[in-house]
Amino acid sequence: MDVKKFFAGLGPGLVTGAADDDPSGISTYSTIGATFGYAQLWMVFLTFPLMTAVQLMCARLALVTGEGFSGAISQYSSRRMLWFACVLLLVANIVNIGADLAGMAEALAMVTPIPKLLWIPLITVVIVSVLIFWNYKSLARILKWLTVVLAAYIITAFLAHPDWLAVLKSSFVPQIEFNQSYLQGLVAVLGTTITPYMFFWEASQEVEEEIAEGKTTLKSRLGASVTELRIACRDVVTGMAWAGITMFFIIVTTAATLHPKRIVVETAQQAAEALRPLAGDGAYILFTLGIVGTGLLAIPVLAGSAGYAVAEAMHWRASLNDSPKVGGKFYAVIAASILVGAGLTLLNISAVKALYYAAILNGVLAVPLVWIISRLTNSEEVMGKHKNPLWLRTLGALTVVVMGLAALAMMFTSVFG
Repeated sequence: MDVKKFFAGLGPGLVTGAADDDPSGISTYSTIGATFGYAQLWMVFLTFPLMTAVQLMCARLALVTGEGFSGAISQYSSRRMLWFACVLLLVANIVNIGADLAGMAEALAMVTPIPKLLWIPLITVVIVSVLIFWNYKSLARILKWLTVVLAAYIITAFLAHPDWLAVLKSSFVPQIEFNQSYLQGLVAVLGTTITPYMFFWEASQEVEEEIAEGKTTLKSRLGASVTELRIACRDVVTGMAWAGITMFFIIVTTAATLHPKRIVVETAQQAAEALRPLAGDGAYILFTLGIVGTGLLAIPVLAGSAGYAVAEAMHWRASLNDSPKVGGKFYAVIAASILVGAGLTLLNISAVKALYYAAILNGVLAVPLVWIISRLTNSEEVMGKHKNPLWLRTLGALTVVVMGLAALAMMFTSVFG
């Protein structure tokens, strides 16, 4: 295989995969490892094929229809379904943005003399300004390298000397407990790996890529070649694989370092302690770089996917390559999403708890959205000869069933104990 050609073909799938390990992901996996040890490692191997299938369906939908997720719903389904999907996304994304901002601010306050409450408006202004007045693609190229900091968890996992036999057993032998705490953990893991904003972002960025290639009209984007679908598949699998590897080693690292000490992760300092075997007193700085780097990559994706969803639903022009004058309404939705999310941080909930609860919320709200994606991509009317093959239909249905049952079980134990 031509390595240069391989990496040249990576785009939306890789960025989406990198953004998947956002502050919510890091915090959730840290909480899972610290609380349950290795017990939920099997979720890595369950979620990888499921999240890959969902993201691949999103990419295929965009390539074949020439539309983003909202645009495809608008064209092939009812307005009620369209706004149902948009509202679910907006709620999930705004909560996620607020939690990510709080996580980044708490991490920065840990290594600087500037308090958390001052970091939140500073980060908000920087992100909004960059998105509106600078080219996001240029920013993404830089930020993708910051996510390499997450490789620190891979190194630390070996330095922490985990019980590799227990790691192996927990990876392939599911351990399920029917109690509220454990089931909340399952839903949080599902919600932070198979998360609503990724669906909309993946589809919209595939369209952006085609527009950048000169396919500026819907007619020119209709249909997809086998080669285009193959490249998209490779891109998505690579991005999801990186997300899955990172997830695995964050859980292993925190299970080996924090769980034996019975540390319940409630603050950034506690989460950062997991990196002490590698970085010593520099663990806080390393953790902060990871949180801030992934947050700067993820928040534009969260806000951007909300902007794309609403703009496509309203038939507005939507592109991060447009100037504010051309895409004013699109950028207004993006800015509003970030500002409302920043407002949620005033509730003064612990940043780590906020990130964890955001993951749980995503796990519940993703279920109907995955069903809509599967319904569209299983349809011959929508996809023609490129409708989902049997294996993709099966994984789509399995994703809905697994996430739906996990959410219902969590709700049941929350109500009845």
